[in-house]
Amino acid sequence: MKRTVPVLGLVFAAALALTSCGLSGTTATDATTTASQVPELRPDQQVSIVFESYNYGLAGPWTDTFNALITDFSKKFPNIKVTAQKPQGNSPNPATDTISSIQNQMVAGAPPDVAQLGFSDLDFTIHQLNAKPLDTLFGKDAVQQNFDGAKYAFAPKARTLDDWDGHTYGVPFVFSTPVLYYNASLFSKAGLDPANPPATWQQVADDAKAITSKTGQGGVYVDCLTKTAKDWCFQSMVRSNGGRVISEDRKTLTYADAPAVEVTKMAQDLVNSGSMPKLDQKQGYESFARGEIGMILETSAIQGTFVAGAKDKWDLRSAAMPRYGDKPAVPTNSGAGLHILSSDPAKQRASWELIKFLTSEDSYTKIAQNIGYLPLRTGLLTAPTALAGWAAQNPLLTPNVAQLATMEPWVSMPGNNYLQIRDNMMDAVESIVFQGKDPQSTLTAARDQGARLLPAS
Repeated sequence: MKRTVPVLGLVFAAALALTSCGLSGTTATDATTTASQVPELRPDQQVSIVFESYNYGLAGPWTDTFNALITDFSKKFPNIKVTAQKPQGNSPNPATDTISSIQNQMVAGAPPDVAQLGFSDLDFTIHQLNAKPLDTLFGKDAVQQNFDGAKYAFAPKARTLDDWDGHTYGVPFVFSTPVLYYNASLFSKAGLDPANPPATWQQVADDAKAITSKTGQGGVYVDCLTKTAKDWCFQSMVRSNGGRVISEDRKTLTYADAPAVEVTKMAQDLVNSGSMPKLDQKQGYESFARGEIGMILETSAIQGTFVAGAKDKWDLRSAAMPRYGDKPAVPTNSGAGLHILSSDPAKQRASWELIKFLTSEDSYTKIAQNIGYLPLRTGLLTAPTALAGWAAQNPLLTPNVAQLATMEPWVSMPGNNYLQIRDNMMDAVESIVFQGKDPQSTLTAARDQGARLLPAS
């Protein structure tokens, strides 16, 4: 399973060629002001800002990495004091607390100045949290210059993930596509060939059954099927089966259509056969890290946990997201962008300096090495002076980089009730998969409930 720099380079080159046209949708237009409207800070001007990030709610490499980055930023900008905080709340996945946390702070009159917010929250972030258009605050050229970088530019498909109606409202920061991590040691014990991981969901089911029956361990855990997991990965599974959870115009909920029903039935069958244990999200990835499950479909944000768990104990490998029969897999992205919420010009400028620092080549190098997120400046992965050597020693990256070529964006639900719509959908999915509810009727009821929450046309 060893990889070389040229191999990863070919994967990246193919991904870049296929994505050169970028995502469909809006980009910053010429109508956007090109003159900086937020003044630069004076060298002696002291500014304090609050940075809210769900990474601070995750122990280990997440918090450690971001603490180190903020320390480095403070050395570069001694006149800017950054107070970093996690979202208010107690959810197992702190990312799910972000919106309610900021809303509560807005009511109290003290929201964070800059925040890490999920791509599926973009509609609400702009229209209710009042995120500021960066191209208006700092000029289109300054925003473009940050994307282009000193040496390594953002991948084309990453640039537009925080664009809306012709403006750039945030800088995409971190994301992953669904990766099938697997325990090659358990594959061998089960009589399977670890050099040939499953490429289809039927093969996943077959291999999971063999692992469970021959080793007594869990066969697979699909971290796409609970409310805590949110819906980014579930969207990918449904898209890969030829469907959507919401129509392309975002006016009609479609997660009770056949492709979504089939996805939940497939997952339910994995549980009923004993191949997938009944675990919540945290239990699932921790069990895999301990070597107790053969496969897991997961974001690369958890890769550091897996690497630490497997070290000197079992053989960790990765593969592309499985497909449904002959249908092509359609990975969607997880992750979040960095947005400015402050209305104070000095805090806006300080926040912009922080955003540029956190999305710089040096910062992405540390984030990729320590956490496992795909660096959005993907040229770093093939640069001998950057991440090429590290990438050559980390073949776990290869599927994630390759899937960038066929990635589609995580689609947000519309309106002020978008979280309720999404959570109702994922509650239904969870009850089908892990509680044995009927797939069609359960999803239909959730869809009908969600339809009543959609904004009026």
